[in-house]
Amino acid sequence: MKAKAECIPCVQRQIIKAAQFSNIQDDEIKEVLRKVMQALLKVDWSATPPQLSHVAHRILREYVGGDPYAQVKKDSNDLALSLYPKIESIVNESDDPLRTAIRVAIAGNIIDFGAMLNFNLEHTIKDVLAKSFAYDDYALFTQQLEKASSILYFFDNAGEIVFDKLLIKKIKERKKVKLTAVVKAGPIINDATEEDIRYVGLHELVDDIRYLSNGEKGYERNSKEVGTWIKEHDLIISKGQGNYEGLSEWQGIFYMLMVKCPVIAEALNAKMGDIVLLYK
Repeated sequence: MKAKAECIPCVQRQIIKAAQFSNIQDDEIKEVLRKVMQALLKVDWSATPPQLSHVAHRILREYVGGDPYAQVKKDSNDLALSLYPKIESIVNESDDPLRTAIRVAIAGNIIDFGAMLNFNLEHTIKDVLAKSFAYDDYALFTQQLEKASSILYFFDNAGEIVFDKLLIKKIKERKKVKLTAVVKAGPIINDATEEDIRYVGLHELVDDIRYLSNGEKGYERNSKEVGTWIKEHDLIISKGQGNYEGLSEWQGIFYMLMVKCPVIAEALNAKMGDIVLLYK
């Protein structure tokens, strides 16, 4: 999915927020932002939105000497873990635990410091449990799951992965499958890395781990290597807006996300706040 004009100021806004997390002064934020703007002027704006973010966030990480979101990610993981027992009970007691686990995993997509500045996780979970899907390919999902022996799961954000863990547990209770996790090879925004997966105990359900680019290492989502991963697996799950933007040229993927930006809303012919389980 090519970036739109609105994506450029969105990337700049991300950098300002990330710089504030790093507790640097306003003059320094302006300096970083100037470097980001100069870099963005030199790249192809028809790239995917995540690729533009890679350029910008690499500059900020170099400037501050680390991951601006490290504490935010830990706090998000801890918050989700604190809610996990209660949410697991809700899922287990529901009429269709797998479908409810999908809803909860999508609700966790609200933990997105790229698209959102403020959110209420518990309120969002309650809302999503009662909300209708804008796209609902659950029947097709269960059909493909029954035939699958391998799953490729593109994870999105820290915190959110705690509810992905619950979904994967329900999937594996229903069908014995080999699960390959795809995470970022290094820090960018609050995207999940292998460190996050291990922190929340999700690695215990994973058979293999692959790595997407954070702008420094790993494969881009539209690369031939990622296309090969997709062909190697029977069922593909993509969480979140960034993965939708980066993977949309590939076929045969189930997208699970919450619509949180106008560009995605337009691309999906959906509304802000809609929940999506879509097969393309």
